[in-house]
Amino acid sequence: MKRILILGGGKSATFLIDYLADQAPSKGRQLTLADLDVELAKRKLKGKANTEARALDISDEEARKALIEESDVVISMLPARMHPQVAADCLALGKHFFSASYESKEMRQLEPQIKEKGLFFLNECGLDPGIDHMSAKKVIDEVGAEGAEIISFKSFAGGLLSPECEDNPWRYKFTWNPRNVVLAGQGMSRYIEQSKLKYIPYHQVFKRVQKVEFENLGEFEGYPNRDSLGYRKIYGLENIPTVLRGTLRRTGFAKAWDVLVQLGLTDDSIELHPPQNSTKRDFLNSFLPFDPNRSVEEKLSSYIPDLDFPTFEKIQWLRLFSHDSLPIYQGSPAKILQAILEKEWTLKPDDRDMIVMQHQFEIKENNTIRKLISSLVVKGENSDHTAMAKTVGLPLAIAVDLFLEGKIQLTGLHLPIIPEIYLPILDRLEDFGIHFEEKVLES
Repeated sequence: MKRILILGGGKSATFLIDYLADQAPSKGRQLTLADLDVELAKRKLKGKANTEARALDISDEEARKALIEESDVVISMLPARMHPQVAADCLALGKHFFSASYESKEMRQLEPQIKEKGLFFLNECGLDPGIDHMSAKKVIDEVGAEGAEIISFKSFAGGLLSPECEDNPWRYKFTWNPRNVVLAGQGMSRYIEQSKLKYIPYHQVFKRVQKVEFENLGEFEGYPNRDSLGYRKIYGLENIPTVLRGTLRRTGFAKAWDVLVQLGLTDDSIELHPPQNSTKRDFLNSFLPFDPNRSVEEKLSSYIPDLDFPTFEKIQWLRLFSHDSLPIYQGSPAKILQAILEKEWTLKPDDRDMIVMQHQFEIKENNTIRKLISSLVVKGENSDHTAMAKTVGLPLAIAVDLFLEGKIQLTGLHLPIIPEIYLPILDRLEDFGIHFEEKVLES
């Protein structure tokens, strides 16, 4: 009997757990879900046959290694910073490893030993990274097989709200890690456009958006991710003139978020200790110039010259002008802002989220250029069974299933960018309504 260990039972693991738990009895497998909160793990498993919930403090090395030792395959749904340690344990104990997170430098250093031991380690097999890799590489490989050339590749993705649930001016709520949302875009972003390198510092990222259209959903805006250039090598497009990857938000979001960036509310480099009676208005005012004769609203309008009403309305909706008490009184500006946003941007039980992803290819063949638009839209069921959890968890669950079935017969450290991995995963994802619609536009 093959034993599968899932480390971490958070929101993004819901579909992963359900998929593997439902299959366990018929395929002769045992599934263990380990989490710091064992009651949460029990609720996630729902008492299904061949499943077991275990309490685990991941920092307890002895307990962690004991659980891994009992398993054949380990799936890490822990925060990304914890993956290298779990991977190192799997390597030492001879266990296969899967994650949906980015492949780290520490992970790559293990590559020779992984191959030597005949183990299979798969990373970046979730949504983004994951479905983005697989769907893009499928098109890239098909175009290459035709003898055509891709001269431009732009890819955008976002976790948003389904249109019927857009009940605030931002048209946004948290559907994944709030901290990552607050810190998004920090550092220098870079991409290449018509063979010209382009760099965007953090204070300009949310000003440099591109319009992206989805049929029946309308207009979105995409801002560049931190580093698009690395994808040329990953996708075998080393000489491509244009590569850009970005994050999608509803139109108007970036301009309002940029106000918070310009004020310094997303800074994570210092720790603040506001007085215990501080309000949200006080917090906002502390980032504006001193002027005893003007209100906070007036100072903000003066400090942000292009502050229009839709943008002002978004700031107001966050209750940053209110006399509400701050939710916390210690932390970086970003941490305090995150605490404010978590109250305002939390999904209601019946809220449905939505994943949108779009690849834009320009393909040159026989002196003609055609544009291929490949779009994905996935909507969640409610605040527990989200589109985010579905698109993160299912690709990983399917990869584990295929591996245990012997349909992926590889060793070493991998991303899902080779046909043996991505073709069967994409094929099974279609059974769950996760598929791309393609449209060709002739130039």
